[in-house]
This record gives sequence, C-alpha cells and structure tokens, in this order.
Amino acid sequence: MRIALAADHAGFELKQLVKPRLSLKHQVLDLGTQSTTPVDYPDFAEAVALAIRNGQAERGILICGSGVGVAVAANKVPGIRAGVCHDCYSAHQGVEHDDMNVLCIGARVIGPELAFELIEAFVGARFTAEERHLRRLEKTKAIEAKYSRGS
Repeated sequence: MRIALAADHAGFELKQLVKPRLSLKHQVLDLGTQSTTPVDYPDFAEAVALAIRNGQAERGILICGSGVGVAVAANKVPGIRAGVCHDCYSAHQGVEHDDMNVLCIGARVIGPELAFELIEAFVGARFTAEERHLRRLEKTKAIEAKYSRGS
C-alpha cells in the first residue's frame, strides 16, 4: 500500500520511529516535517490530503501533538475522511464502516508501541462496502458536495 506520512514539529519524533517500520511492508511517501523546528500543522495535513486526492497514496497518516489539528485541517479537502484514533478498535472500524482514509494520532497522547498497533489496525482494515455503510458514506459525501458548492 502507498501511504503518505507527515507530522508537524510535535509529531516529528514519532514519525521518525513509525516510518522505518511502516516502510518494511508499504511504500511510504514522507511529506515532512524534517525536524522539531516549529511549523504549522495545516501545511502537512494538506500535503497528505492532496497526495491521496491526486492518487499518489491510498491512505495517509498524520501526527501532531493531539491528532485533532491535523484531522480538522485534512477534512477540509474534499474526499478526505480523517479520524483521530487513540484505540485500535476505532483505527480499524473507521476504515471498515466509514472508509476513513487518513489516520490522525497525537504524539503527546500516545506512545510509540500504541502508535504501531494503531497503524497496523488502520492499514490492515478494508471498507466492508455493506449496504448500510455504503448508504451512510453516500450521505456523508452528499453533505460534503452540498457545502463545497457554497449552497
């Protein structure tokens, strides 16, 4: 799987730990940041979202201090379904039921071992495409389209 990976300064060290392990099984597109020098998380959230939207990656992983900021920013890009997950159930269920395509985690909330588990749950999950999940996903997409047109 092609995975876009990025972090802000708060998530940089965790990103550096995650990347080598993720690279063992997946093609990783590292979109920054490259240090702990303070940066603005929306820039990295947008980069990951656009990599997915443009077909450079199938899924994305974003890391900031809490996971919340990158999730909010990534979800502004049409077609992106980013969720903050700090438990394994949410990491796989978000993909299976909601077709989540970006996992957002907080480096100041969880440690490396849990991050590895979350990522495994996320990348190992597949959208079920069950009728109820398809129906709900279509309704979500309709909301996005409605407000993207400025209605």
